[in-house]
Amino acid sequence: MSDIICVTNRSLCREDFLLRMEKIAAAGPAAVILREKDLSPDEYGRLAEKVMNICGRYGVECILHNFAETAASLGAERIHLPLHRLTELPDELREKFSVIGASCHSVSDALAAKQLGASYITAGHVFATDCKKGLAPRGLDFLREVCGSAGMPVYAIGGISPDNAASVREAGAAGMCVMSGLMTCDDPALYIKQFGGNI
Repeated sequence: MSDIICVTNRSLCREDFLLRMEKIAAAGPAAVILREKDLSPDEYGRLAEKVMNICGRYGVECILHNFAETAASLGAERIHLPLHRLTELPDELREKFSVIGASCHSVSDALAAKQLGASYITAGHVFATDCKKGLAPRGLDFLREVCGSAGMPVYAIGGISPDNAASVREAGAAGMCVMSGLMTCDDPALYIKQFGGNI
């Protein structure tokens, strides 16, 4: 089983987005986080339904992002939220999800997410990335510290590539989130294999 989570970004795609999702799901990542924050809740819901169907066909977990009400209305069991959104999530909505992820940027964020009932967290950005231009990366020491104190699975995010994947695993991460590489590579299956690990 791969330890790679695909985080989507339609704007990076050089082909039809759903075709790209088909290729990624067929490549067998651990999960897909459908992160398309620019959409309205209705637009997101329509896209999410299609991506959930694609992931379902390949047995890949589909984690919806940001739009908790929309996710609940689609019967989605997994949601990923920025920490501030998790803080505001009403209990009756929280109870609809069996898996809740949160985006964290410090040890205190990680501890807060745990307190709020998160199942796992993403921690970053670990390496320099175009997605966070001009922002200094937090580095592997930051990742080690979060992994050592979070008390739940931690997935590294930010500038993750086959070249640095081993160092991310050595820092204690349960896995890693990949956006740009999977959105733009020629062959998602080959790209995921290049990360090594237990595939």
